[in-house]
Amino acid sequence: MTLARAQFALLAGVAATALVSIFAAQVALGLAAAIGLTRWAIGQAQPEALPAGAPLLAFSVWTLLAAAFSGDPVASHEDAKKLVLFVLLYLFTDSLAQAERRGRVLDAAFLGGSLLAAGALMEWAALGFDTLDNRPRSFVGHYMTASGLFMGIACLGAGRLLFSKDPWAAPPRLHARLLLSLLGGLAVLGLLRRSGLFALEGERLFVAALAAAAIAIALDGAPLAPGAWRGLTACAVSLSLAALLVSRTRSAWLGALFGLALLAIVRAPKLLWGLGVGLVVLAVLRPAPVVERLTLQDASSIDRLYMWRAGLDMIVDKPLFGHGPGRVVEIYPRYRWPEAPNPNAPHLHDNLLQIAAERGLPCVVWSLWLLAVLVRDSWLELRRASALAGACSLSVIAAVAVSGLFEYNFGDSEVLMLTLLATSLPYAARRERRLATG
Repeated sequence: MTLARAQFALLAGVAATALVSIFAAQVALGLAAAIGLTRWAIGQAQPEALPAGAPLLAFSVWTLLAAAFSGDPVASHEDAKKLVLFVLLYLFTDSLAQAERRGRVLDAAFLGGSLLAAGALMEWAALGFDTLDNRPRSFVGHYMTASGLFMGIACLGAGRLLFSKDPWAAPPRLHARLLLSLLGGLAVLGLLRRSGLFALEGERLFVAALAAAAIAIALDGAPLAPGAWRGLTACAVSLSLAALLVSRTRSAWLGALFGLALLAIVRAPKLLWGLGVGLVVLAVLRPAPVVERLTLQDASSIDRLYMWRAGLDMIVDKPLFGHGPGRVVEIYPRYRWPEAPNPNAPHLHDNLLQIAAERGLPCVVWSLWLLAVLVRDSWLELRRASALAGACSLSVIAAVAVSGLFEYNFGDSEVLMLTLLATSLPYAARRERRLATG
C-alpha cells in the first residue's frame, strides 16, 4: 500500500470515528498527519496553499500569544493544543483531490453519522434518555455535542442529495452489509448498557469495528455505480433529523433550519415550501420534545443572558489577549452576575464571546476573517463545476455559525472535525481541477 493510499484510508477512519469517539479519531488523525509529513519530506506531496491559511495562521498565533499571557499558561497551552485539528483541512484537501475519494470519505462519515443518530434514538426509546435533564447523547460526552453532529450530518447529507445529478441506485453490497452489521452491534451494545455488563469494553470494540468499516469502504477496489451512495446518505440524514428532534437542543434546531433553508434557496427556492410544511406538521402534532422548548423564559435561556453579560465584563477587563484559552470555566464565578441561575459555566454559549473572552478581540477578527474566506471559497465553488462541494460546505458553515450564536460549538472537537471535512471539499475539488490541467 502506498503512503498516499494509507493516508486516505486513515482519513476515512477520521471521518467516521469523529462522530462516535474523539480518541479514535485523534489516533487516526495522528497517524494520517505523520504519513502526510513523511510524504512532504520525501517529495511525494506538496502542501496546498489555501486561501484560508492566512487567517488560520493569524488565529493560531494569537491563540498561542493569549495562552502565553494567560493567568495559567500551562493550562491555556494545554487547551490550545486543539489547534492541531486544523491540519485536517490540509490533509483532506490533499487526499480528496479525486471525486471518487471524496465520495468514499463522505460515505464513511455518513456511516458514522447513521450509527451516532441510531444510538441516540435507541437511548431515547429504550434507555430512559427522554427528559430535558437526561437527553440522548449517543457515543459522545455531551448531548450538545451530539446535537451539533446531528445538525452537521443532516446539512452535509442534504447538500449531497440535492446537488448531485447521480440517479438513485442500489447501495453497494459492502455498504449494506457493514451498516446492517454495525446496527446489529449497536443493538447488542444497547443490551450491554441496559444490563450494565461490559458496556465500556463493548463500546470500544464497536468503535474499532466502525473504524475498520470506514477503512474498508475507502480501500474497496470495486467500482461504485453513480448514485449508489444515495441510500446511505438518505439514511444518515433521516436518522440525524429524528435524533435532532428528540435532542431538545434549540440552538442545533435553529442551525439546521438555516443550513437546510440555505440549500433550498440556492438549489430551488420552491423547496422552502417543504421546510414550511414540515414546520406546520410540527405545529399541528405538537410533539412534547418540541413544545416544551418553545420558550425563552426557562432557566437555560435566562442563564445565557447572564453568561453573555459576564462575558462582556471579561472582555472589558482584558480586551487584547483575553484571560487565556480554557480559563472561562475557572474565572466565571468572579464575573457571574448574582441573578444568574447557575453558579458555574463551562463556557459562555456563544462562539464569538468565548473567543474574545479567552483570546482577545483580535482573535475574533481573525475568526471572522476565516469564516468570510471559507464562505467566499465555498460560494465560488458552488458557482463552478463542483456545486456539490460548495453547497455541502456552505450548508454546514451556516448551520454551525448560526448554532454558534447560542452555543460554543467551536470548542467541540467532534463538531470542528466534521466542519473541517465539509469545508475541505471545495478546496479538494479545486485541487483536482488544478492537477488535471497540470
